[in-house]
Amino acid sequence: MATVPNDRAPSAGGGKNYLADQRYFTKFSIILALIIIFGFVQFAARGMVDVSAAPVWVHLHGVMMLAWLGLFVSQNILIESRAVQYHRQLGWFSLLVASAVVALTCFTGYMAVSLGRQPPFFAGPYFLALVYVEAIVFLSMIVWAVSKRKETQWHRRLMFGATIVILEPAFGRLLPLPLLGDWGEWLIMFVQLGFVALMARHDRRVLGQVHPATVAMVVIVIAVHVAVTALAMFPPFQQIAESIAAGG
Repeated sequence: MATVPNDRAPSAGGGKNYLADQRYFTKFSIILALIIIFGFVQFAARGMVDVSAAPVWVHLHGVMMLAWLGLFVSQNILIESRAVQYHRQLGWFSLLVASAVVALTCFTGYMAVSLGRQPPFFAGPYFLALVYVEAIVFLSMIVWAVSKRKETQWHRRLMFGATIVILEPAFGRLLPLPLLGDWGEWLIMFVQLGFVALMARHDRRVLGQVHPATVAMVVIVIAVHVAVTALAMFPPFQQIAESIAAGG
């Protein structure tokens, strides 16, 4: 999605060629995509969800999410292969797919609460807050990344930050949340921050310092969890969630 600078031009921070460490970003994108896919696949394989009974919009949401992950990995591979023109062209389509993912996520979350299909260990207000806050932040970070497409170091880190935000649903299915109680959300936050820490370590090794976009990731990941908890406890929002659950 980036408008990538000439590969001989120095990138922000340390004067490094932006292609010099692209392989790291490509591998990182594959790892994130595989974790998200594995989280959902193993959840279904353990019989925690009846895939055949899921409404059509749930399947459509899953397909669009897979499309997004495929595009996320492909965009990194294209840059590593120096196929910059294809990366740019595919970038705008990727933005449309991300928008569709968010629209379907919000609708699916709404319908899950309306039909009482959210995970039993999530109260309606918390589940709805989780879905909407993460979806909005995910798309906001992608739009921010697009606005920074001429600044490659910002652009790619913001794209990774958006994907780290949506690691939460995967780890929500990988970790034993019913046993963790209120600590589950904060454990997931620390897991997400662990991935940001890997990016920070890479920044220091390649750029000589932690990039501001990586610092922004830390702030955003923490803010997301605080916002979800606060919104789920906000009485007017609780009333909205209860109204949805009651079919009103």
